[in-house]
Amino acid sequence: MTTATEQLSATTLLRFATAGSVDDGKSTLVGRLLHDSKSVLTDQLEAVEHASRSRGKEAPDLALLTDGLRAEREQGITIDVAYRYFATARRRFILADTPGHVQYTRNMVTGASTAELAVVLVDARNGVVEQTRRHAAVAALLRVPHVVLAVNKMDLVDYAEPVFARIAAEFTAYAESLGVPEVTAVPISALVGDNVVEPSAHMDWYGGPTVLEHLETVPVSHDLADCPARFPVQYVIRPQSAEHPDYRGYAGQIASGVLRVGDAVTVLPSGRASVIEGIDALGESVSVAWAPQSVTVRLADDIDVSRGDLIAPSADAPAPTRDVVATVCHVADRPLTVGQRVLLKHTTRTVKAIVKDIPSRLTLADLSQHTAPGRLEANDIGRVVVRTAEPLALDAYADSRRTGSFLLIDPSDGTTLTAGMAGSAFAERAAEASAAAGDDGSWDF
Repeated sequence: MTTATEQLSATTLLRFATAGSVDDGKSTLVGRLLHDSKSVLTDQLEAVEHASRSRGKEAPDLALLTDGLRAEREQGITIDVAYRYFATARRRFILADTPGHVQYTRNMVTGASTAELAVVLVDARNGVVEQTRRHAAVAALLRVPHVVLAVNKMDLVDYAEPVFARIAAEFTAYAESLGVPEVTAVPISALVGDNVVEPSAHMDWYGGPTVLEHLETVPVSHDLADCPARFPVQYVIRPQSAEHPDYRGYAGQIASGVLRVGDAVTVLPSGRASVIEGIDALGESVSVAWAPQSVTVRLADDIDVSRGDLIAPSADAPAPTRDVVATVCHVADRPLTVGQRVLLKHTTRTVKAIVKDIPSRLTLADLSQHTAPGRLEANDIGRVVVRTAEPLALDAYADSRRTGSFLLIDPSDGTTLTAGMAGSAFAERAAEASAAAGDDGSWDF
């Protein structure tokens, strides 16, 4: 007989993020999804029912299931994402519940950075607004493979099909112009429960899936083992004990791909080559390991390897560069300006850097580029050119969301300023830009 644990382990995992403007009903949608999928504990539901009665409401206000995090934000916790874990018979889920206010758009960057799907909520009465466009742009920049447009509060527009069709068409056209590969539009009423978990009896004109049905059946393609191997070194292990006098291992989490004993590898950015002599996982030697396992790698040659180095296959190693051109979302309240000194954190490596240029800022209303803005304000999306003090082994973000992303950090207090996504051929474009500007490569860090 199959146990519940065995059944759960056999299901696939989907990471998804929710986003929506203020008062679009996102908290109610999340509460309805958890409640109707039987993912709310009895004591939690009783607490919600009690709080709802105390507020004079006859039915449970499911939005209260997420009110705790909202109260924390009101107390000043502005960079946070609520993660909800639940499961059905068909799939396990990790839900990243991101806030809706424009000043918290940066939270969506955090929540959607590892998501395979984003649910963007729209109020049927208001349609697509600027914050909707911003959420779509963030999903596109983060290369989230699947986007669900949940047109909420259909009960307040008499479940009118033309209203849904107009919003779906506008959003889909906008998302496609951003490069979003797939949009699934679903008309819902989170308050009543229409098309969230159970099909609606009020919208017989809609023949598509409910939100949960789509979440359960959407293809999951986050197999990191299919990507080129990347192993950022987090810690060098040298016990120097009598039992292991010559042991030297490099510990970390495999960012992508597969590592095997005998593989020819290169340590970046130094470019020194070696062969994997052994792999240790959970105290045992193994012949193969894959992402996202945490392992210790032993090399055949005694070469200089330290925290922040990247071990990659010699035949498929990224070219180190000091010039980074990337699309970024600025997440700090203080602006990012040309000439600003920052720290750039890429996987386990942090280096000094300078913002050389901010070529453009994206105008979300019409997707036009505002050239040479000189600075990026909070929640702005734009292009930046950064020169680092030391070489970095970045991939293009389109090829690897893990090793193609980075953070810009304020060196004075450690505040995260900007989340960056390296573009394809970024090194070539940066080199061309430097040559055109007569840059001799010397910068004062």
